[in-house]
Amino acid sequence: MDARTRRVYERGARRWVAARTPAAVKDGRLAAFARRVGGGGLVADLGCGPGWYAAALRAAGLRTCALDLSAAMLREAGRRAPGVARVCADLAALPFGRGRLDAAWASNTYCHVPLAELPLALAELHAAVRVGGAVELTLPRLEAFAPAEGDEVERRSRRGDDLPGRLFVGVTPARARALLAGAGFEAIRATLDPRGFWLCLRARRARTLPDLVRPGLRLLVCGLNPSLYSADCGVPFARPGNRFWAAALAAGLVAKQRDPLAAVRGGLGFTDLVKRSTAGADELEAREYARGLRRVEDLVRRHRPAAVCFVGLDGWRRARARYAQPGWVEGGFGGQPAYLMPSTSGRNARTSVASLAAHLRAASRP
Repeated sequence: MDARTRRVYERGARRWVAARTPAAVKDGRLAAFARRVGGGGLVADLGCGPGWYAAALRAAGLRTCALDLSAAMLREAGRRAPGVARVCADLAALPFGRGRLDAAWASNTYCHVPLAELPLALAELHAAVRVGGAVELTLPRLEAFAPAEGDEVERRSRRGDDLPGRLFVGVTPARARALLAGAGFEAIRATLDPRGFWLCLRARRARTLPDLVRPGLRLLVCGLNPSLYSADCGVPFARPGNRFWAAALAAGLVAKQRDPLAAVRGGLGFTDLVKRSTAGADELEAREYARGLRRVEDLVRRHRPAAVCFVGLDGWRRARARYAQPGWVEGGFGGQPAYLMPSTSGRNARTSVASLAAHLRAASRP
């Protein structure tokens, strides 16, 4: 959550609670979510506020954890949802084990995450929820902000709002779906709440990897698609025999192997041409690569890494240039320099770790 927004809630929690009622209980959205999850599941109410929804989830027979970054809100939640575990934590650093949650409910809370940090916060959500787990969250629709251009915007509430100074992000339905798809969710639905202000987003956690991206990356690494092994580990290029991490270490791009979050902090981001995980890349179709290239191009234009490196030539050859060779792509990609390198898979044993490291080193120095 935006730090200034947290401070606003700390000072004005009681005033905020007194002026509102739990809309998603009244309009039936929370009851419908509870039915999707089923009895006995472990659900986190993320950004729980005063605990209205945590109490309702527990009453529906779900094991519930209430999380908020505001200590004042957690105290309010203790009054309304006694017996529910409460955790003070940030959406950008969820304190749950991998796949620990059966579902997550997040009403009017990811709206306070800055746009630059939203992809990584949603990646944290992906990691915390089990494969197939239900998630439901809300984001303001772009049209609620004026003036607003493009498909996403940031605004702070102004004087006259009951809690001025809070950060809000607004998105179009298409942008909301793209954010969730990039974060590794599927079966995404976007509907408007009765007031017409909130986009109600419903999705399911897919067996894949989320994009790990932020502004200011020195290199965005794009694989073909996640292996089932990588998807289950939550680590790109994790399958035994893959030499990516050894090459990245040798190239000086990472300080340790198989730690993607540390790599992102150091300026190395990750995505895939195709989100669908498979046992092998030969299961993919050419049209999936073509759709994926369009998605990755949008990602590059938004986050503007210093360069993007495509690991493995098959996807590029199928979608763009049949006879492409390793090296710099003429004209770049998405407005940024782009580099093609051989696959780091163990099946490509003829290419040594030293050679792979040389390619990564070159790609990181556009």
